[in-house]
Amino acid sequence: MFNKLFGKPKAKSKDGKPSVKTVATAVSSMEKIGENLDMLEKKEQILQRKIAAELQKATEYSKAKNKRAAINCLKKKKLFEAQAEQLAAYQLRLHDQMILLEGAKATTDTVDALRSGAVAMKAIQKQTNIIDVDRTMEDISEQQDNMKQIQDALAAPVGVAADFDDDELEAELEELEGTDLDEQLHESMSNVSVHQQPFMSSPEASNPVPTPSVRTQPQKTPVHTRSEDDELAALQKEMAL
Repeated sequence: MFNKLFGKPKAKSKDGKPSVKTVATAVSSMEKIGENLDMLEKKEQILQRKIAAELQKATEYSKAKNKRAAINCLKKKKLFEAQAEQLAAYQLRLHDQMILLEGAKATTDTVDALRSGAVAMKAIQKQTNIIDVDRTMEDISEQQDNMKQIQDALAAPVGVAADFDDDELEAELEELEGTDLDEQLHESMSNVSVHQQPFMSSPEASNPVPTPSVRTQPQKTPVHTRSEDDELAALQKEMAL
């Protein structure tokens, strides 16, 4: 009963989209409506020409005092006008149907475009969901760990080098560093002794030259200067004898 009143529902494809047949039917219907409109417009134009012709005849018969013929022409004109009005009503209804179909097609195209975008978005989300991202990051981390293990294995000593004891080598290195430190300290002390000895034995060291200052201090004659002169004079006297 429902199908008889409203017709069968439109066929749809498995993904919910209108089938190609439905879209083709809508296009075909609009083309057919357009053809009918053209035909009705042509018929209306013919009727308008007939109406004008009958009106012209009625005017001529009226001038010729042929009242009956003039009335018959006016009757035909009325019939043609009624047909023209009916054709105009048909055209209006067809125009209304054309507008509805065009709107429906535009709506269908819009929904189809939106649906295609939604399907594409779902496909992208399936390819880049959070689970896949987590798995990818886990794979990368696992690969990095494996690469590190491989590098450590390649860097591990083999053969004779594998028998060396790191603790023993570190102890030997500390011993060498201590020996070098002792040698450096001994060399430093030797240099200090060499530089200080001439300073202590030099006669000038006992009589340092006074540093000039802003206020000049009177120089004092060292106490032992006279005794050294006496000893020198006595030595010269003995050599003269």
